Amino acid sequence: MSEDLATRLVDAINRNYQGTHDHRAAHAKGFCASGTFQATPEAAALTRAAQFSGNPTAVTVRFSNGSGSLASADHHLDARGMAVKFHLPGGEASDIVAVSLNVFFVSEPEAFFELTQARGPDPATGRPDPNALGDFLIRHPEAEAAFTQSLTTSPPVSYATVEYNALHAFRWLDAAGGSHFVRYRWVPEAGVKSIDREEARKRGNDYLRAEMAERLGQEPAGFRLEVQVAGEGDDIDDPTREWPAERRRLSAGRLEMTALRAEQYRDCARLVFDPTRITTGLEISADPLLPFRRLDYALTTRRPLPPALHPHAGTQQPEPAHHV
Repeated sequence: MSEDLATRLVDAINRNYQGTHDHRAAHAKGFCASGTFQATPEAAALTRAAQFSGNPTAVTVRFSNGSGSLASADHHLDARGMAVKFHLPGGEASDIVAVSLNVFFVSEPEAFFELTQARGPDPATGRPDPNALGDFLIRHPEAEAAFTQSLTTSPPVSYATVEYNALHAFRWLDAAGGSHFVRYRWVPEAGVKSIDREEARKRGNDYLRAEMAERLGQEPAGFRLEVQVAGEGDDIDDPTREWPAERRRLSAGRLEMTALRAEQYRDCARLVFDPTRITTGLEISADPLLPFRRLDYALTTRRPLPPALHPHAGTQQPEPAHHV
């Protein structure tokens, strides 16, 4: 997997958002919360991974907009992110990275770079050229489902009222030597709730963080981790394809958030969430985007962050035609 391609991708995303290398290329604007996760006995029976043992596990949760701009307004049509870091015994960690889409746009790193180039701003308008995007969709019709969902989903009431999917598959290894490929879904206990764009605009550019602070100031917020188990013939390496709805699903555990992180720079802005960061009892699939994402995150950590990265610093930028 080419580090050169990963570098060009990060540079291209930064150009698209008129950004710099001092923050995440995508999902730039976000904040973190603290909480705990406790797995169900059913999950413990299917994997030896420490976070599914049934013991309470401390977690850091980062919520984000999909945009590469720190100034992205929360009322923009955009994918939302929920990344969870499990803090395991001995200083180890394992991550789940999820988004509010049911499928991803593409299945190959080269196609992801091609998509990023197609979304580059037209010098005449400063916005993506619809002809370039149209040509891309003709070549990659598999991207249409994700585009449609991202452009037709209203802004959420809260990050705590969004359903998030980890689009890659992972192998669960149990104590008896058995294994199953699974995908993760975070289901909000508060239910899935959205508002129209005009109402979201009235709540302000940064209403989602304010809402979460108010929510957690009153009571904890929870998510249920649902796991879908692959069946025979399901493609475990292609995040653009959903598995059949009738596949087995199980409740794997409950995550409860209690407070926002007090120190967002040290505890959040510099924290890397990597879906390939796994532990004993888990294996990644052969999905080619997974090692590519690892390269992207490694590249990000080698680039310095500013000493005070505020989640909504700077001047609001115009809304791109399509966020990724």
